[in-house]
Amino acid sequence: MTPFVHQPRHVVDRGTTSSGDRCLPDGVVRLVAIRDEPLDVTEVMDAVEHEAAGGLAIFVGRVRDHDHGMPVAGLDYSAHPQALQRLRAVCVEVAARHDVRAIAAVHAVGQLDVGSLAVVVAAAADHRGTAFEAARDLIDTVKSEVPIWKHQAFGDGTHEWVGTP
Repeated sequence: MTPFVHQPRHVVDRGTTSSGDRCLPDGVVRLVAIRDEPLDVTEVMDAVEHEAAGGLAIFVGRVRDHDHGMPVAGLDYSAHPQALQRLRAVCVEVAARHDVRAIAAVHAVGQLDVGSLAVVVAAAADHRGTAFEAARDLIDTVKSEVPIWKHQAFGDGTHEWVGTP
């Protein structure tokens, strides 16, 4: 039995927010979700749409066919029950560090095949540099601070947990 759980089929948090460092305008954090269904890049792009944004940066993380020089057969993401709350907090923190118009993050859980989308994050800002910086900060912070763990299955039948505490 594993101590990790999958989140419900479709968990989405859309709401207004503020940060202790900077008051964010309502609606800056547009989409925060953890799902065990295929992710949609267009949904994330649409979520951060803003007429004043001249730059929109997106990062799409996919399941690759190799790791550590070994072929990957697939993987399974598991999330802590508090993962959605932490993902939302990370979005708020990153938005507070950058002058963005909108920000969004969606992560997959469950079994994923090679080529499947694992995570999609986006940031929209008045200028491209800010959008790129915010999107990079967002994916790096999601990877380091949100309790979502990867169980990789290799082609030779071995397995590996990645990102567990």
